[in-house]
Amino acid sequence: MAKDTASSGKAASSGSGSSAKNFYLTAYNFASAILWLTVLGRTAGAAYLRGPEFVPIAVGQFVRYTQTIALLEVVHSVLGVVRAPFFTTAMQVASRLLLVWGVVYPFPNATTSSVFFTSMLLAWSLTEVIRYFYFALSLARSNAGRTPAVPDWFTILRYSTFLVLYPIGISSEVRLVYLAAVTPGAADSIHPLYPYVFYAILAIYVPGSYILYTHMLAQRRKVLRKLKADSAKAQ
Repeated sequence: MAKDTASSGKAASSGSGSSAKNFYLTAYNFASAILWLTVLGRTAGAAYLRGPEFVPIAVGQFVRYTQTIALLEVVHSVLGVVRAPFFTTAMQVASRLLLVWGVVYPFPNATTSSVFFTSMLLAWSLTEVIRYFYFALSLARSNAGRTPAVPDWFTILRYSTFLVLYPIGISSEVRLVYLAAVTPGAADSIHPLYPYVFYAILAIYVPGSYILYTHMLAQRRKVLRKLKADSAKAQ
């Protein structure tokens, strides 16, 4: 599922350790942005130059490990390093890990040859490049005492792109789970009942997608409302 959690964005507390915490979060977000920018470049380049069937060769292993690093965001939430809801953070990270390790990795013949693998990675990487660069810039500018922390246009971009990228990402994920379930020699090669595990996952996607999308819409309304109010005060 598409990610839009603030789990990497704001330090949860201030005090003597806040500078070190902010430095760590800035570095984490910047490094994550670079990793996802690499995923985006490799995916787009392979798809354009050689076709979607070459995307898994160019980026398959790299995206698995890049996405696994996001487990740190769950740790951040649990430890209170950032102010972020544990449930939505864990759900978003878990759904991504399910796709890369539980669907695509064990059943590449059923999934990676599909154009939906490419569209999923493009939606993920575009989302993450914007998200991580936004948080890194916000933290860096705040630490330097610069106001506003992020240019208004970047804030609008960060809280608006999911309106398009989320449907692309979620539909691609659903298609890949479905392919793993129905393709002969994929899920059924483990156990005849194993495809039903994926059918159950597809059923969970319906309420899960609604929860995450409405959460992102609420975040967008809150942020853009504040942006409008700040702009009015400045006039």
